[in-house]
Amino acid sequence: MHSSNARYGDPWYDALASGWGEAGGTHVPAAPVPPARREGGTDTAADVYVEVQRSAAFQEVRGRYRRFVVPATSGFLVWYVAYVVTATTAPGLMARPVAGAVNVAMLAGLGQFLTTFLLTWAYARHARLRRDRAALELRWDTQEMTRGARGGAR
Repeated sequence: MHSSNARYGDPWYDALASGWGEAGGTHVPAAPVPPARREGGTDTAADVYVEVQRSAAFQEVRGRYRRFVVPATSGFLVWYVAYVVTATTAPGLMARPVAGAVNVAMLAGLGQFLTTFLLTWAYARHARLRRDRAALELRWDTQEMTRGARGGAR
């Protein structure tokens, strides 16, 4: 059975919720990822994995991952290092009261937690909108190709 003929048990598989699968919130669907499958069989499962790794589909999924993770991680690390450096080099600034017993350091520390939760939410949303479907299709194609390399389903 080919993945193009496969039906998932989920009746909502092809239905997009509001905002899902849209490029940058523009209500334009995200570009599809090309299939990893090529005509003809490969010799071993190792050959299949090397072929999939070199495929445009795999490179697109990895690229989508990197385009989110690298800037998000860099931004968070800069924010964290700025907090630590400010706490050690400018204790007077960090001790400055904001409201009652709440000072700048406490607000910045709570901001670290808030930033962590926001990044977690943004990562999950990005994965759902930009990578999950493409990765599932790639996985399906890889399993099919591996099954073919082993000489059929067991």
